[in-house]
Amino acid sequence: MRTAPLASFAALVVAGVTALGTAPAASAGPSDPWVYSWGHNASGQLGNGSTTNATTPGQVLGLARQDVKSISTGGWLTTTNSFTVALLKNGTVKSWGNSQYGQLGNGTTTTATATQNVPGSVAGLTGVRAVDAGCYHGVALRNGRVWTWGRNNNGQLGNGQPFPTGANPAELTAATVPAEVQSLDHVKAIAAGCQFTMALREDGTVWTWGYNDWGQLGNGTNTRANTPQQVQGLSDVEAIDAGNGHAVAVTKDHKVMAWGLNTEGELGVDSTTHSNKPVEVKHLTSVARIFAGPYNTFALLADGTVKAWGWNDKGQLGENTTTNRTTPHLVPALAGAREISPGHKHTLAVLEDQSVIALGSNDQGQLGNGTTTDSPLPVTALPPGSGVVHVAGGNTTPVIFAY
Repeated sequence: MRTAPLASFAALVVAGVTALGTAPAASAGPSDPWVYSWGHNASGQLGNGSTTNATTPGQVLGLARQDVKSISTGGWLTTTNSFTVALLKNGTVKSWGNSQYGQLGNGTTTTATATQNVPGSVAGLTGVRAVDAGCYHGVALRNGRVWTWGRNNNGQLGNGQPFPTGANPAELTAATVPAEVQSLDHVKAIAAGCQFTMALREDGTVWTWGYNDWGQLGNGTNTRANTPQQVQGLSDVEAIDAGNGHAVAVTKDHKVMAWGLNTEGELGVDSTTHSNKPVEVKHLTSVARIFAGPYNTFALLADGTVKAWGWNDKGQLGENTTTNRTTPHLVPALAGAREISPGHKHTLAVLEDQSVIALGSNDQGQLGNGTTTDSPLPVTALPPGSGVVHVAGGNTTPVIFAY
């Protein structure tokens, strides 16, 4: 659920804001130094010291915006085993939320309802360049190698451990601390799907492992794998991302390839047929960045415009309709977006003026406007000049972070 930005997009990316000030509020300005969070919070995944949902942005405790490089949230819908991971600029990793399957990476597991509602350290990780969260597992990139922890019932940790059997297969194979994926090196980017994992190597090849019922491993089969497998017929890749059950890649010539689940048209090939091999997304050129939602995909083009396709039942594609799209369509409502975070039935974006806008479902307060009313048109979660330059959150959970 995490992409690597293309080099050609560097001119569009603005450096983060260093700031000092007081505790945050929804109307706070650039003097506010904190990471914001809002939305669903049954697992304490907002990191604000509570397990109460938040309909407006509030402070993640003990986490300053200037110290954070990236954030990702895992979990499934509004269950009580969601969690969050944050990569700090010093190369260490923080986590908070539920750890039923060891997904906090701190050497412990908890019950389904126990939570850690403030950030704590992931064990033994330093010098980390990237992190991501699947539904119940974490992934980190360090010194060109991939480290994983958490649930492993479908081989998503890539450690070669036999697939579990028995009454509680998830608990039998959970890893509570990060461990290195042994058979993969020279990795430059990672992405975590719900129950599968992706790695982009420096040579432009893509490797995947884990669940594969819809062909999301891209290896021409529908057989799950507990060690990395190379995606077939794909080379010169510069960026990757993962949805719930589909994967996307941007090539050196700025084409987008997709594979896996396609029930909602998330592959962008004018059909709803799954594909266990990469296929080229139609009617799409000059892609700068790609953002995979759970069952949809957004592309930020080099000219600053945005196109989207796939699931749209709550208007989350930003077209003021609830019609699914099987090919990319222009989204004027997201023009000027710096970064996009597609979540479960909602979409967030941070604009060049440092405002954060939101649209789609709002049943858990994920639009951040103080209500729980859905909106197919953008509403403002944070005003211009907020100091925020990144927005991220749960691909399959209604959780948002702005920093």
